[in-house]
Amino acid sequence: MGKLSTHVLDITRGKPGAGVKLALYAVAEGSKTLLKQAVTNSDGRCDEPLLAGDALKVGKYELVFAAGDYFAAQGVELPQPRFVDEVVIAFGIADATQNYHVPLVVSPWAYSTYRGS
Repeated sequence: MGKLSTHVLDITRGKPGAGVKLALYAVAEGSKTLLKQAVTNSDGRCDEPLLAGDALKVGKYELVFAAGDYFAAQGVELPQPRFVDEVVIAFGIADATQNYHVPLVVSPWAYSTYRGS
């Protein structure tokens, strides 16, 4: 059975992004359905998979990270409006039997992701 997980890496401080709020949505036919909300732990990860087993289905998803709020809480001086605020990663699950790890590497000025396992 596959699972979906994530973690946040704060490249400004060179540490895990602890306390980042995130939301997972299923996307179908132009509408989004909220599936889960979470906050990253001290290791920048969620305490459990975002989806696992039968809950992980083939389809399109979005992960939305409150990166701007995280950096503001860290005391980082940010412009208004923030350059990086909510980070939306749109991705697809093609095989629900596999593991999908969707990390966020982020600073107040840039972000990146990749597919891990």
